[in-house]
Amino acid sequence: MEGDVRVINEMVKQESVFVERVLGEVSKVIVGQKAMVQKILVGLLTGGHILLEGVPGLAKTTAIKTVSDALQTSFQRIQFTPDLLPADIIGTMIYNPQSNVFTAKTGPIFANLILADEINRAPAKVQSALLEAMQEHQVTIGDTTYPLPEPFLVMATQNPIEQEGTYSLPEAQVDRFMLKLEVTYPTKEEELEIIDRVTAQVKQRAEAVVSPEELLQARNVVSQVYLDEKIKRYIVDIVFATREPAQYGLRELADFIEYGASPRASIYLALAAKAHAFLRHRGYVIPEDIKSIGFDVLRHRVIPTYEAEAEELTSVDIIKRIFEVVEVP
Repeated sequence: MEGDVRVINEMVKQESVFVERVLGEVSKVIVGQKAMVQKILVGLLTGGHILLEGVPGLAKTTAIKTVSDALQTSFQRIQFTPDLLPADIIGTMIYNPQSNVFTAKTGPIFANLILADEINRAPAKVQSALLEAMQEHQVTIGDTTYPLPEPFLVMATQNPIEQEGTYSLPEAQVDRFMLKLEVTYPTKEEELEIIDRVTAQVKQRAEAVVSPEELLQARNVVSQVYLDEKIKRYIVDIVFATREPAQYGLRELADFIEYGASPRASIYLALAAKAHAFLRHRGYVIPEDIKSIGFDVLRHRVIPTYEAEAEELTSVDIIKRIFEVVEVP
């Protein structure tokens, strides 16, 4: 087994060389937000979709557009509005009077990277059309089913400050996103650099440094990253602690958790940890990978109760406590 891990480790070191190239290209355009860009790469390396929450103006759109440029992938931004229809996303049948036939006109969903901007602005019918495409990686227009291009990643943004005229995503639909990232404000130094770059009027653009084929090859290597039995048990213990906190010496959390994380959390935690190890040029997962990516996998899957809200406890506070108590292998 040790020999196998050594082989995987060498393979990961070779295949993950492009990570620094991508991060370098992205940093030409984006100041800071390195964690967000790395999590976008985690999504691309595992096929998991990402939900971003942050106030306007934090370069969410620019980040995914820049990653798309660096990866030579196609990119589409869909602005969600209350009057959007499912056909506006997936496409529709168009009648041609000359030939008397209907032909399919595909929608903007047929791209590698999709930015679903302000997903909570669109009604449930549109949200479900997008989520079906995310789940099945295919779209049905008329009688024909069309596969979506690979790699395929949806990044949806939510604006947390303006709730008027929005349709919040049901918990079951939010669960389909592998990661939920909270995008934070830049530091003072970063903001000074942003001012310098923007006022200098010099438009930087990321060069293509990786092809979609290389990315899919890397995805295959990520799936081979070694996950020890003890690490698997650690993942399951963390997820079970969100469902049955009393069994893990966390009786005080029992009244604060309405719903614990689903089995999807265990699957995504394992996959995301493998991708996180790959980004660190490692062929095996360590507990630090689980802790680093755990908050993003669990924050939208642990639903606090009204009592927790009254105590001003968020899902992040609950997850932090679980990580503090559950024994690390």
